Amino acid sequence: MQSVCIIPARMGSSRFPGKPMSPLLGMPMIEHIYHRCRLHEGYDRVIVATCDQVIADCIISAGGEAVMTSDDHERCTDRVQEAISNLKLDLANEDLVQMVQGDEILVGPEMLAEMQHVFQDSGAPVVNLVSRLYRVEDHEDPNTVKVVAAPDGRLLYLSRAPIPSRARAPEVPMYQQTGVIAFAKSHLDRFSSLPQTPLEKLESVDMLRYLEHGDTIMAVKTEIETIGVDTEQDRARAESILADNPVTGRYLDRANAS
Repeated sequence: MQSVCIIPARMGSSRFPGKPMSPLLGMPMIEHIYHRCRLHEGYDRVIVATCDQVIADCIISAGGEAVMTSDDHERCTDRVQEAISNLKLDLANEDLVQMVQGDEILVGPEMLAEMQHVFQDSGAPVVNLVSRLYRVEDHEDPNTVKVVAAPDGRLLYLSRAPIPSRARAPEVPMYQQTGVIAFAKSHLDRFSSLPQTPLEKLESVDMLRYLEHGDTIMAVKTEIETIGVDTEQDRARAESILADNPVTGRYLDRANAS
């Protein structure tokens, strides 16, 4: 089985323009994510997919691989699909395509290894990393997509509402969806062929499309806090956490010295 990691990124974020190149500890955010993904040794290739030359130049100068894609994509999955097509990757239907969105700054190799393990052992066509929420304000924030899962790990629902309810259990464990999703190549293709669904549109959560069409998504839970950087405040908070994160030291000094 082949396994490729695609990191979609673009400069034109509506809430935080230019965020992939915003610095954290002296390194652009997109370069952090590239190096953190490279630390997982289970990928045949790690590739940044972008419509912006400045992002591609950054990754290439860091010794990485980047591919240019259209600037018309609304969904990360479409950018990932185009990257695979442009690179003429000869992937079989069952091969693994790992998408790591270009603002998931705290992704780590152990998380990615566990996702690959669950993908291979469960037979599920889609696996989504979900991370623990430790702040009630994040649980109540409609910008944070919350998840609930069955005991066997199957995702049951994703919502911008605070689920599960804390009304009777104030200390209930809370988890959020991350932009770190593993697809069988056939199901990455399937996603774009499926019509949008009512709950997907209501919640504005893409992965509900799979659930509403009867497909299985397996959750991989991590107790490690993750941050999808959408604002300058997120960037500052992520920078503070990165400074004490043990994964950071495994690449930062080496990268800055080269």
